Amino acid sequence: MISRLLVQLLLIAVSSAQVTEEWSAGKLRRAAEEAVAQSRDYPQAIKYLLQAVSQEPHEAINHYQLYKVRSRQRQYDTALNDIRNAAELDKTYLPMKARLLVQLGQCVQAVGEYQKYLSEHSGEVSADFYKEMKTATDCQAAMEEANAAFVQGDYKSAVFFYEQALGMVEVGDDLRWPKAQSLFHLGDYYGTISDTGKLLKQNAQHLEAYHLRGQAYHRLGEHEQAILHYREGLKLDPEHKECKKGHKALKTTEKKKKKGDDAFNDGKYKEAVEFWLQAIAVDETHTAFARSLQIPLARAYSKAGDHARALKVAQAHVEDSGETTESLWALGEIQQNAEKYEEAVRTFQRAVEVTEDRVQEQQTAKQKLRDAQIALKQSKEKNYYKILGVSRNASKKEIKKAYRELALQWHPDKNEDKELAEKKFQDISEAYEVLSDEENRAKYDRGENVFDNQGGHGARSAHEFFRQNFHTGSQHHRGFNGGNARFHFNF
Repeated sequence: MISRLLVQLLLIAVSSAQVTEEWSAGKLRRAAEEAVAQSRDYPQAIKYLLQAVSQEPHEAINHYQLYKVRSRQRQYDTALNDIRNAAELDKTYLPMKARLLVQLGQCVQAVGEYQKYLSEHSGEVSADFYKEMKTATDCQAAMEEANAAFVQGDYKSAVFFYEQALGMVEVGDDLRWPKAQSLFHLGDYYGTISDTGKLLKQNAQHLEAYHLRGQAYHRLGEHEQAILHYREGLKLDPEHKECKKGHKALKTTEKKKKKGDDAFNDGKYKEAVEFWLQAIAVDETHTAFARSLQIPLARAYSKAGDHARALKVAQAHVEDSGETTESLWALGEIQQNAEKYEEAVRTFQRAVEVTEDRVQEQQTAKQKLRDAQIALKQSKEKNYYKILGVSRNASKKEIKKAYRELALQWHPDKNEDKELAEKKFQDISEAYEVLSDEENRAKYDRGENVFDNQGGHGARSAHEFFRQNFHTGSQHHRGFNGGNARFHFNF
């Protein structure tokens, strides 16, 4: 049953082919018109017209009709060949040829065709003809200005005139490519990406467009997209020097950056700085990437205790990136770590001002400002964080460790200057008593009084607090310099 149906279909197809072969060129043209008008069957219309051309290759009308159908299908390259054949057979088709040349951005050739037609039909042209010819002439003038500016390195003018010319054409790859290059030279990387994207849509084999687009993403710091475009270029030409160079540089940069990220997360701040600086050094002209590492670098310097460099880098980021919330928050945080409390207050006040139209960010900025104001107030009194030598966001483990080391270091029994050691010992114990207790620490961080007189406890309570957190091998505490007492922490 299936084979019989297949045979019937083949017979119908053969019969149809035989019928059309018997049609005249005029009937084939009419059939093509019906195919387009009734069902928009452009492939079938093209088949009819190719048969008509085969029958009457010297009839311009056949080539012209084929040009019209292919133009509607946006098959401009073949359509140009069709209208060129028609114009060679009949000069009245020269304006149609010129019109298509303008559409394709070939305005110089279009002006020549208009002039050729005008020289032979000066008394027979319409107002529309002159209007179209003026468009071609204006396009030619814009292209000439653009090309001259491009050669001279005046990329701003080049972009202006290329854009002007592109506004008069439909397919302008020859114009869009130098425009994309000009935009790149001007540092307009988003514009470069937009124009190279349009080029690649028209021609997926445009190797240089892949490379330039990769460079634009590279400069924006969008490394994943840059690598993708370099790879697409290398698929077309595995030995393309610039694509290989860009791909290798980015892989090296990303590898070193990741090592820096890992070191920072592991608390190895000096190593993190070293790796990040190496990543930046791969391409010192890559300002977007260097700028993206300024805040991480500043925080790493700060955590490593190099406050001078941390402040310098954080301030540079504000100057380079503007007063963004991220840059101001980072600068304020680093100023607090460097005990520049008044400067931190001013920075967070500025953050509140610049977030006026962003409610959620402003609430965060206000909280940071309140924290900075409390830190400023505490800096003029007893600063428990400073006493223990820890940051305001230190963990419980870090606070315990700091207390253990300092309590043993400044215990009066271990120091000749008993009076100084007693004072230090009391402050250390008082700081740990507050910061080791979540409720007391929260009060302290809010700027509230923790003790009734805000003066902490005295010498006796400091030693009692010490004994509560240390215990000895014997029943009584016999001091550091006498007996065989062994001290332990009750953590």
